[in-house]
Amino acid sequence: MNLAKGALLIVTGFAEGLVLGAGTVAFLTVLGVIQRLIKMTRTYQYLHTYQWAVILGSLCWTVFAQLDLRFYLPSASAAVFGVFSGMFVGMLAAALAEVLNVLPLLAKRIGVVDKVMWLLSAIISGKVVASLVYWLILSP
Repeated sequence: MNLAKGALLIVTGFAEGLVLGAGTVAFLTVLGVIQRLIKMTRTYQYLHTYQWAVILGSLCWTVFAQLDLRFYLPSASAAVFGVFSGMFVGMLAAALAEVLNVLPLLAKRIGVVDKVMWLLSAIISGKVVASLVYWLILSP
């Protein structure tokens, strides 16, 4: 009975992983988040780098979550990691907002149509600062 239960857990976990992975790929592909990010930053030559970063990032964090790996690094490395995490989250949020045309609508509503880049920079900076606060101050 324990062997059957273990096999069922393995199959169920694998199926759940496939569904979540497919959902993530669908999110990034259908909404064109990566393409918009590349277009906004004008880094077309790094298309394969973006793709591999998403794939390897997903794979690494899946392994970390499954094996409960922990790293004890000095605060300076946490700051660097926080900056890059904030940059990623900020750029992803900005690309998603651009895809959904939220940013032009927001700029029109608050009357700053000619200052959209400043609004985008404020969003990105806020994400970076929030990541730094989390990683340097609030993380256990």
